[in-house]
Amino acid sequence: MTAPRRPRPAPAPLPGARPGRDPDRAIKRGPRRVSAEVVAATQRDRLYDGLVQEVATKGYDNARVTDICRAAGVTRPAFYALFTGKEDAFLATYRHGIAVVSQLMESAYREAGPDWPDAARAALRTLLEILASVPAFARMALVEVDAAGPVARRERDALLTSFRRFFADAGPAPHPGDLDRDLLVSTVVGGLHATIRARVARGPIEELPLLLPVLTYAAVAPFLGPDAAARATRPVSPGDGPAAAAPCAGPPPSTPHPDVIVAAPGTVGGARAD
Repeated sequence: MTAPRRPRPAPAPLPGARPGRDPDRAIKRGPRRVSAEVVAATQRDRLYDGLVQEVATKGYDNARVTDICRAAGVTRPAFYALFTGKEDAFLATYRHGIAVVSQLMESAYREAGPDWPDAARAALRTLLEILASVPAFARMALVEVDAAGPVARRERDALLTSFRRFFADAGPAPHPGDLDRDLLVSTVVGGLHATIRARVARGPIEELPLLLPVLTYAAVAPFLGPDAAARATRPVSPGDGPAAAAPCAGPPPSTPHPDVIVAAPGTVGGARAD
């Protein structure tokens, strides 16, 4: 008899999903003192949210530490007790948020079943829905990361490299045997990233789930061929995500979708390299 599967613990909220001055996280004074560790953890979470909102609204260069502290309801001394400066706070927020996103994508990929196209679609769907649900984090993590310095850009590139794991089960590409499969995977991942980033940059971010059919086709076709990719590509239905999506009629387009960007070999999503 198979033991019942334990429910997965809910992931931590994505940075930017709550206002920094969320009253539920106010540190209340009174006879029951809160430990210094709890105070620091609460302030850190509020600063994550404040930073995402300020950076998404004003841009990385124009978001000041004072603005971030005000948005979080945290003093400057408390900020500098946790971070060395704005760049350090950005990196900590980015790493925390990406860990949440990666956990959810990995879970969706594993739970979709053994069929790789379905698993890849589930991971893409999860990514698009998460980003659409917290537009401020999407803009901070995909657009403003380019302005946050070379360390942040290296973190972004390492993240894209890690996404190659979702193609480990894709099988050999239907191309000549001398084709560089690693380069093909890098090019597909870069193209998916560039397409999502472009939509986040110009908006509306809430409509990201509408890209699911064409992104699924772009991810699957290089490895299984156009016929299998067409079978894996399904219209976005109301049950597919928070956004009400119009069904896509007919097979995938024979010409590139205007939102799809194919990255040149050796690039990472068309993003600025160091």
